Amino acid sequence: MWVKTEFYGVVAQAPDMVPGFKEGYRRFEQQVVLRGLSKGLLTNYGRNVAHLALHFGRCPESLSVEEINGYLYHKASDEKVCESYIKHMVFGIRMWLRLFGKEEEAIRIPVMKKSHSLPEVLSKNECKELFKASKSFKHRFLLAFGYSTGMRLSELRFVKISDIDVDRKRVRIHQGKGKKDRYVILSSYIKSRLPIYLESYKPERYLFEGSRPGQEMCERSIQNIMIEALKKTNIKKDVSLHTLRHSFATHLLEDGVDIYTIQHLLGHSQIRTTIVYLHIAQVLPKTAKSPLDTLYNFKDATTV
Repeated sequence: MWVKTEFYGVVAQAPDMVPGFKEGYRRFEQQVVLRGLSKGLLTNYGRNVAHLALHFGRCPESLSVEEINGYLYHKASDEKVCESYIKHMVFGIRMWLRLFGKEEEAIRIPVMKKSHSLPEVLSKNECKELFKASKSFKHRFLLAFGYSTGMRLSELRFVKISDIDVDRKRVRIHQGKGKKDRYVILSSYIKSRLPIYLESYKPERYLFEGSRPGQEMCERSIQNIMIEALKKTNIKKDVSLHTLRHSFATHLLEDGVDIYTIQHLLGHSQIRTTIVYLHIAQVLPKTAKSPLDTLYNFKDATTV
């Protein structure tokens, strides 16, 4: 059983189409809130379990492990969805099953082994090409702001005007991934154009608002801004808005910023997540000097 989702979301469809899903989802939502998990996690997990329920026409807790694994296999092999999608789907299904006391079944659902491919990044010239591609100043400003701060899409959406500290040239991110606050860079370039942007579009609360004043722009709209801008460039790489974050980190490394500072700016909890950029950045090796020479600022006058 498969239901098209053009008109309304799968989470809205499932309670009407699948007996018992409405009550199950209510319990699921309560657990997410009580455990202090993010709204984005509820959206991702909820959508995935709703897709599963609509596919079979039954609630996930009534399915066998074999049925669930067959569904995951279909997604991975036939529809060729990405590993990240499968991973979040498995985590969402496991959480749902445990909610209904099916711990053993949850454990038996495997997670795809993550591949270690390097992320795609844009060169600095490609970034320039992208940022001038759109005719809309708002769209150009949004893409440049996203790159200049290295924010995740989920963070970029919720930046409030009040989060921007112009004098100290930094932007506060509230409850980013892992429910942590942090500060990121406010570019001098962005700072110089911020008054023009605010005067032109007059956002009420969020820096980037959608069609409704005072409401944040939705993820799909921001993704479409990136997609439409890319169409007007000569960039052939397989990139998304998240590529700007990868490019931000890589370019910082190439500009000589240390890996620990980049880890903090990106909001990574583990340094190993940040180290991947060392494999991408084009950093010239430096000649090592003895610390004794730097201690006394000694310079060798001899030539070889």
